[in-house]
Amino acid sequence: MAEFRWPGEQLIAAAQEGDAEAAAALVSGSHPHVQRFARSLCASPQDAEDAAQEALIILYRKIGMLRASGALASWMFRIVRNECLRRARLVLRSHGPVPDAVVPSFEDEVLQRLEAGRVAAAIAALPADQRRVLIMRDIQGYSGRMVADALGLSTAAMKSRLHRARATVRQTLQGTSEPFPGGGDD
Repeated sequence: MAEFRWPGEQLIAAAQEGDAEAAAALVSGSHPHVQRFARSLCASPQDAEDAAQEALIILYRKIGMLRASGALASWMFRIVRNECLRRARLVLRSHGPVPDAVVPSFEDEVLQRLEAGRVAAAIAALPADQRRVLIMRDIQGYSGRMVADALGLSTAAMKSRLHRARATVRQTLQGTSEPFPGGGDD
């Protein structure tokens, strides 16, 4: 089920090394996922399309900045999220003053960004097998069966990895340093 997978690590590595064909293939292979992120985050279809295009341009230009090839999905999600937020702010500014109750305070916005950063860091710190399952199921919204099939797992193994991933992220966010018991391979 190749249509459910992000581009592979070899393609990402080649693009990071400056291979123009690999970079073009990486952008093309990431496009459906980036569009899905944008449609779920942006206020309008036009903003979603613009945000997806901007994210893919950033991917093409800055692929060398990606530190871990397994973090492509979370990196692209952050780029799309930030672009959608930027576009929403532009719309708010262009429509004049808005009552204070609707616009979050600067402090609230900073706290939200810090929390989003903590969540992204907790997800990035997961083992690759758990991170893939969590991103596909909880961020991309694939069904459990589709995730299991795409990763070549049984449904039970997928559920187990997803449970461990969620528990580890939860513990990380709660500040516990103790890993989730039974965090080994399936």
